[in-house]
Amino acid sequence: MTMFDTTAPAAPVVPARGRLRPLGLSEATITGGFWGDRQRVNGEATLAHIHARLESEGWLPNFDLAAAGTLPAGRRGREFADSEVYKYLEALAWEIGRTDAAADAALEVRFRSVVARIAAAQEADGYLNTMFGRPGQRERWSDLEWGHELYCLGHLFQAAVARIRTRPDADDGLAGIARRAADLVCREFGSDARDAICGHAEVEVGLAELGRALGEQRFIDQAALFVERHGRGTLRDIEWGRKYFQDDVPVRDAEALRGHAVRANYLSAGATDIAVDGGDDTLLDALRSQWDRTVERRTYVTGGQGSHHQDEAFGDDWELPADRAYSETCAGIGSIMFSWRLLLATGSPRYADLIERTLFNVVATSPAPDGRSFYYANTLHQRVPGVPADPEATSQRASSSLRAPWFEVSCCPPNVARTFASLDAYIATADDDGVQLHQYAAARVRTTLPDGRVVAFDVTTAYPADGVIRVTITEDAEWTLTLRVPAWASGAKLRVQTGAELSEQVAEPGVVEARRIFRRGDVVELVLPMHPRTTVPDPRVDAARGCIAVERGPEVLALESVDFGTDVVDAVVTGAPVERDGQVVLPLRDRSTDAAADVPLVAYHDWAQRGPSTMRVWIPVS
Repeated sequence: MTMFDTTAPAAPVVPARGRLRPLGLSEATITGGFWGDRQRVNGEATLAHIHARLESEGWLPNFDLAAAGTLPAGRRGREFADSEVYKYLEALAWEIGRTDAAADAALEVRFRSVVARIAAAQEADGYLNTMFGRPGQRERWSDLEWGHELYCLGHLFQAAVARIRTRPDADDGLAGIARRAADLVCREFGSDARDAICGHAEVEVGLAELGRALGEQRFIDQAALFVERHGRGTLRDIEWGRKYFQDDVPVRDAEALRGHAVRANYLSAGATDIAVDGGDDTLLDALRSQWDRTVERRTYVTGGQGSHHQDEAFGDDWELPADRAYSETCAGIGSIMFSWRLLLATGSPRYADLIERTLFNVVATSPAPDGRSFYYANTLHQRVPGVPADPEATSQRASSSLRAPWFEVSCCPPNVARTFASLDAYIATADDDGVQLHQYAAARVRTTLPDGRVVAFDVTTAYPADGVIRVTITEDAEWTLTLRVPAWASGAKLRVQTGAELSEQVAEPGVVEARRIFRRGDVVELVLPMHPRTTVPDPRVDAARGCIAVERGPEVLALESVDFGTDVVDAVVTGAPVERDGQVVLPLRDRSTDAAADVPLVAYHDWAQRGPSTMRVWIPVS
């Protein structure tokens, strides 16, 4: 019988050590507001939409064909199609854990049904893939550059971790499937076996977390082997160079994230896991330095990463063209994975700042309000109005003019789904003396500190509609509440109401602490300034020189042609943004007519919700 650590929080990342401890889904629960609404749509619409497309596209039936022994005939989808099933399964696991299976028994039935179909396709030695290894198919591990076999298994491992952490007593068999597959990986790619890596990093982070969840150090050691093998040139060279696979320079020697943006972030997340659990400060310092340079020079104002369409890759320093921004949704999710691990390791609020920026302006941008269509890429300047997508069709992946229901490479929808389903685990952490709030949402937080002190409070907020975050204490105890003050929030204030006593102080960007003997009913209120502000690009970003962007709170704003009245290419800024009747307006001149007007802006995550339009984030200044 497999034994699990039932004391581990129900969270995607549970390091062996670090500055902060993540709070699991049962300890921190989003109860409403901006993120609560997105979780509701995700659970009610997106998961069912994904399941239907996995069936209709044939990606889930591929496992049935494998079990029946009829492959390769009838197999559909790309070589990595299996991974989308695993990401969907992970999303289901988190959603069941978040809402409690008793509240929606249908989700549990669906989960077990998918697991059974996967189990039937697994071979006796643990191998699991529908594209390779059977008569008429290419041999196992014969195309490590592009085959994605290990990548797919990495997502299987993460799905198993989600199930282990949320339902450690479940008897569905997913943990056993993952263990057998991980055992095979260790036999095939261990220190005395094949010296190789996968062309798409992911198995590293999957193995590391599976090792933590199962208490299997050898899985973590195998993840470390894969991390250290990157940069040795074991993969074949390609037209974009081995940096596409992060196989050009060892992880420890890299100066910034480079190559394929999703691969780079997944590898960095896995490397952080290895550095933290192994106490390898040298590796951790290298990763922190790479994060610094990447965020400063290779990240869009939205938090998006990846400026090349042809290879979905990072560009050089300062290469951030708005109209050619690829900014893949999955790269944003990978960036959050990397930043969250650095936050847990160090406690630095700058990592939470980037997570917030990316959540609001990449992840929240991808799905439509109904949760049934998505952006794959997230441009910052749409030059040509798009054409509404056929709701029954499968779109090209790089189309960015309007959201589409599904893509030939549909990695982003299930990635968004698993992120929203597990989002509760990213809002708060604990240490020996208290709790830290990193992301602001209406929430309920209940946890116990190592010495037995019970910390309990509720968060009420309309953020980002306004900047008031109100924390109401629900249990008596002495502890420290730490609140993140975003880097943009100069002039923030902290108010503490204890009984009849009210105190107020300025809260500088970074973090602010309130330590005291809290009593039930005490209130701590963080007030963030939410007036619109202009952002000027670094002058080395050629594509945005002479332009400004407008932000309000954590949201980047955008100008759409439906508001400007004509193509936004002719828009010129003539004054400062102001907030009027709850809407940010910007004084603009139309160069084609010389007409001037105050034009409303929209939150970037809401663009293209009123039909085809042109749009831009960076707007020229007169």
